[in-house]
Amino acid sequence: MKILNYTLASLLAVSLLNCKKDGKIAETGKDSVIAKKDSVVVPEIYKEYYGIYTGDFAGKEMITSEDGEQYEDFVNKKISLKINRITKDSVYGQSIVNGNQRPFRGVFNESMKSFVLDEPGNDKTDGRFEIKLSGDSITGKWNAFNKTAVKSPLKTIKISKKEFVYNPNFMLDQDSDLVDWSNPKDFVEKYTDEETGKTESYTTSKNRVASEAIFKLNASKQKLTEKELKNLRKLDLEIIKNSVFARHGYSFKKETYRHFFEQTDWYIPVSNNVDKELSPMEKDNVALLNRFIKYAEDKYDSFGR
Repeated sequence: MKILNYTLASLLAVSLLNCKKDGKIAETGKDSVIAKKDSVVVPEIYKEYYGIYTGDFAGKEMITSEDGEQYEDFVNKKISLKINRITKDSVYGQSIVNGNQRPFRGVFNESMKSFVLDEPGNDKTDGRFEIKLSGDSITGKWNAFNKTAVKSPLKTIKISKKEFVYNPNFMLDQDSDLVDWSNPKDFVEKYTDEETGKTESYTTSKNRVASEAIFKLNASKQKLTEKELKNLRKLDLEIIKNSVFARHGYSFKKETYRHFFEQTDWYIPVSNNVDKELSPMEKDNVALLNRFIKYAEDKYDSFGR
C-alpha cells in the first residue's frame, strides 16, 4: 500500500508540474472556451473610408462691427473628422474643431453612402453630424443638441479626405495676411485742428501685425538663439512658436492662430494635444520663445476691413 501511495503522489506532482508554465496554471478546456467567446473580434468593414476629412464648417453668428453694430453673417471654421473604425452596427471616430476634440459614434448607410454621427452630449458644443460621402468628399450638416448653448446651432460641413503628414519644412505662405484681426485694441490719439489750433483727442482701434520674420525663422529645423529673437514683436514670437504645433496638427482654440495657419494648404488639425510629438530641439525652442514672449511688445497699426 505504501508503494501504491508513493506512486500516486509522484504522478500527481508530475501532473501539477506539467500544468505550470511561466509560473501560471495552464488554462483548462472550459476556461479556454470562455476566453475565446469573450475575445470575439467584430469584423471591420469599409476600411477604404477610414482617415481624416478636413475642410469648412460654417454657420450664421451674430457679429459686432467696429462701430458697435450687430449683424448676422456666416462664420467659417476649419474642422476635421477622423473616421477610425466601421463595423456592421457602428462607426467610431473624433471631431476636431477650435481646439475641441470630441469622440463620436454612429451608423453608416451603405446604399445611401451616408453617416449619422453623434457626439457624446455631455459638452455644450456636442451635436449630430448628418453627412453624405461622395468619392473622397463629405457634405452635410451638424445640429447642436443644446440650441441655446452655442452661437451657431446649425452648421454646414464641406470636407475632403486628406493625409496628415508632419513636415518640419512647412512654413506660412509669403502672401499671408499678417494682421491679427481678432484682438483689436483701443488707443487714444491726438490731433491739432488747423483752424482753431486746438489739440483734440479721439479713440481709434488698432490691430496687431506680424513682421516678415515669421517667414524666416523655423523652430522645427533650426536651433534658435537669443540674438535672433530679442528684437522681434510679440506676435512674431507667438507665430514662430505655434508654427511648431501647427506642423504637428494641433487644433488651436485661439482665433488668432487659427487665422494664420488656416491660410495654408498644409495645416490639418488632428489633435488637441501634440506635446509628446515634439522633437527635443522643438521643445527647447518653444521654451526659449516662451521666455521672450513674456516680455515682448506688440506693433499695432490701423487697418480697414
